[in-house]
Amino acid sequence: MSRGPALRVALLGAGVVGSQVARLLTENGDEFAARIGAPLELVGVAVRRPARHPEVPAHLLTTDVAGLVARDDVDVVVEVIGGIDPTRELLLTALRRGASVVTANKALLAEHGPELYEAADAAGADLYFEAAVAGAIPLIRPLRESLAGDRITRVMGIVNGTTNFILSAMTADGVGYAEALAEATRLGFAEADPTADVDGFDAAAKAAILASIAFHTRVGASDVYREGIAEVSAADIRAARRIGCTIKLLAICERLTDDDGGEAVSARVHPVMLPDAHPLAGVDGAYNAVYVEAESAGRLMFYGPGAGGAPTASAVLGDLVAVGRNRLAGGRGPRESAAADLPARSMESVSSRFHISLDVDDRSGVLAAVAGAFAEAGVSISTVRQEGRDTGGGEGAALVVVTHAAPDTVLSDTVARLSELEYVHRVTSVMRVMGDLR
Repeated sequence: MSRGPALRVALLGAGVVGSQVARLLTENGDEFAARIGAPLELVGVAVRRPARHPEVPAHLLTTDVAGLVARDDVDVVVEVIGGIDPTRELLLTALRRGASVVTANKALLAEHGPELYEAADAAGADLYFEAAVAGAIPLIRPLRESLAGDRITRVMGIVNGTTNFILSAMTADGVGYAEALAEATRLGFAEADPTADVDGFDAAAKAAILASIAFHTRVGASDVYREGIAEVSAADIRAARRIGCTIKLLAICERLTDDDGGEAVSARVHPVMLPDAHPLAGVDGAYNAVYVEAESAGRLMFYGPGAGGAPTASAVLGDLVAVGRNRLAGGRGPRESAAADLPARSMESVSSRFHISLDVDDRSGVLAAVAGAFAEAGVSISTVRQEGRDTGGGEGAALVVVTHAAPDTVLSDTVARLSELEYVHRVTSVMRVMGDLR
């Protein structure tokens, strides 16, 4: 079989993912050459401390990352170092001179995706980023290509393995958030500073990318509503179990239509009580899963490891093969699709069902007062459950209310009303509920 000239690859970063990319490029070089029609040649690996990377041939290592991306003989730049600065300028430099880019950088894409797309378009280069969302799971390509002829109405999923591991441990073992986080850190599922994961920043960046692709609209990280899991308690986990639910941190991207037919996009990340019958409810541990709803294709589920060196490297290398094929054939991959240009709707106007727990006096009139507060706010109650318990200051009770769908801002006002009632000691928990309950 005749082959074209080698495609020369520069790799930025040789950490958990980058070292696996370099290894697989070397070990499976002949297979990649057969799939592309030309060999892939790794010509440089940019790192900060070369001495820490004995697994990479010494002649490939460099600390001059700017010089590496500017080389005229580099055809493709693979970026797995993360962060926004100086990564943004490095990738723009590569794209502007016509080199294609494969990146796993969700934060950069969520903040500066349009700028990178425009640079790629102007130079006729490719921009691929399968590994930026859900690790090894093939997701970006199906959304950009396989479902390009359909109308997607909702994309929601578990896109952060750290938070899913923590919530799974809390559910299975009955432990609190702090204990579950400590175990995740000990096992290497959580970073020493877990803020990006547990506060929802990582998932929000991924939600912005998914919404942009699914709805052909530019959605940035600032358009995504975000809540983390630090406030989820063992009591919340037990409450969810009592109504047949599991708590998951979900990225939810929806196409919304108002009464006049106007369309908008909602993108949000927050904990959800999800019915056990839902396919996402059974996704445990550090795994990811994304559930897509489309008008013609119906409901689709994508599931697999969402992180890790080898799984993420698999997605990176899949993109690299696609870029290689495009360059060899003189073609180009998918461009940015933002023609729909739908507005992003704020969280205040998005409707959800809510599970609200209250500590109240255990005496007559309490339920009527609570129901009155909901009625005054125009929030319809679906179910109410009362459990007697000692609150520490005398006889008290736990009152649990599940509402019908109501706008977020209306519910916030209702919670404020409840907190002011004489019979209510405190509102102990407010959590959104998705789907039908048993």
